Amino acid sequence: MWRHPEIRTLPDIVDVWADRTPDRVALVAGDAELTWQQLAERVIDLAVTLVNCGEPRQPIAYLGHNTLELWVTWFAANRARRPFVPLNWRLAVPEIAALLRDCAPAVVVTQEDFADALQTAVSQVAQPIDLWPFVSVAAGGSGLDPRLTGVDGTVDLPRPISEDISLIAYTSGTTGQPKGALHRHDGFDLSILSDELEPTIRTGREDVHLMAMPNFHLAGTWVSLPTLYHGGTVAMIPFFEPAAVLEALTRHRPTTLCLVPTAIQWLVDEVRRTGADVSSLRTLIYAGSAITPPTIEGALEALGCELRQFYGTTETYIISILRPDDHDASRLELVASAGAPVPLVHVRIVDPMDHDCPAGEVGEVLVRSPYVMAGYLGQPEASAAAFTDGWYRTGDLGFHSSAGQLTLVDRAKDMVVTAGENVYSVEVERALGSHPDVAMAAVIGVPDERWGEAVTAFVVPAQGRDVDPDALRAHCREHIAGYKVPKSIHIRTSLPLTPSGKVRKVDLRTEAAS
Repeated sequence: MWRHPEIRTLPDIVDVWADRTPDRVALVAGDAELTWQQLAERVIDLAVTLVNCGEPRQPIAYLGHNTLELWVTWFAANRARRPFVPLNWRLAVPEIAALLRDCAPAVVVTQEDFADALQTAVSQVAQPIDLWPFVSVAAGGSGLDPRLTGVDGTVDLPRPISEDISLIAYTSGTTGQPKGALHRHDGFDLSILSDELEPTIRTGREDVHLMAMPNFHLAGTWVSLPTLYHGGTVAMIPFFEPAAVLEALTRHRPTTLCLVPTAIQWLVDEVRRTGADVSSLRTLIYAGSAITPPTIEGALEALGCELRQFYGTTETYIISILRPDDHDASRLELVASAGAPVPLVHVRIVDPMDHDCPAGEVGEVLVRSPYVMAGYLGQPEASAAAFTDGWYRTGDLGFHSSAGQLTLVDRAKDMVVTAGENVYSVEVERALGSHPDVAMAAVIGVPDERWGEAVTAFVVPAQGRDVDPDALRAHCREHIAGYKVPKSIHIRTSLPLTPSGKVRKVDLRTEAAS
């Protein structure tokens, strides 16, 4: 990698810092911590254990919360030249079984809390899979230590190379069955270079990153890696909870944190309620959607740190960022955008004929990046279809401003065509969300004999508020064209979300069709 050229693969991170700063803390969770030296010893021992499991290069999976053992498993799997697969612990048993059939891991390292569900899932899979349950040391257990006793230290481990697959990251499945995106070591390597070339990103040995996003999402894993690359510390909580984040901010004094916008609002409310000291926080990173001006103002006032948004996908990692200086709540068009492409990443907006669109015209977002995925696991046709002449097709719709800012308006599959007009769901959701009675809104198209598709909204009221659909439609007419106003509005106490905080519109379409 770049500031430290001897780091070429992820396990090199551990080797380098175990040599340079063996007694510094690399990972911490609650009262439990691992120094770089302790981490290196566990990684080698586990790699020796894993190298003879199953077939060469067969993946190693993990099912559980954010733990010290997660990172030991990832680094050890890669040290044994095996891909690492973090599985979504929120999935139902049949969904877990489907992922196991897809990635065919030799071993699944799992927190004991999920062992029964995992055993049921494995019983639905034809291939043999070893299950390694553990209780995290942060929870008073012995972690992976039972797997590390009696390890033969004379075993020669293969050295990973830059072209090896380090991570298989499953897409969130917002539009259907998740696919496993293959990420190589050199992809991580080049993403570090992109960070180095971006003047607003500064990470060093003194940084502590608080990992609160789920480990099966790149905002949990990949966003945390630069801190480790620079020899810093990753602190973690098992999963996001406002009180747990506040406790970790007080205990571990992190300098960086990544959340989704809805979680930022929860955190702001909690800081205001408790008066907690969050002064260590330098940068709050967020992803998943644009942020509203009230949330910007609340975060800047209550948290006192800089904000940085990033737009990316499971296949591409970071595409663009909205820089700290761009977070001006009075510049509505700017804060509604996804910012500008990061160094080394190129973005095109194209029409259905793949011709470049002029500024202001909506088209599909195409990306060329040195750290885009190597393809989808076991899906050569889907992999080929995802690229055109080296450009990855995101399936997102957006436009460039004359200043080069990228604004997203919809997923291509989420665009509603009503009475021959294109309606972008994000635009309608923004109008709905600007009403004080609305906490969250999602818009889909429902087949309709008259309109082709009827604009349909699902709305969650703000706490203590009642939503009047007629009043909400009248409000929308003040902000968007009449044909974009929802024909029907369904009031819900919650919306189906992916673990990364995105609305599962496929579920809403199923509900609307029933």
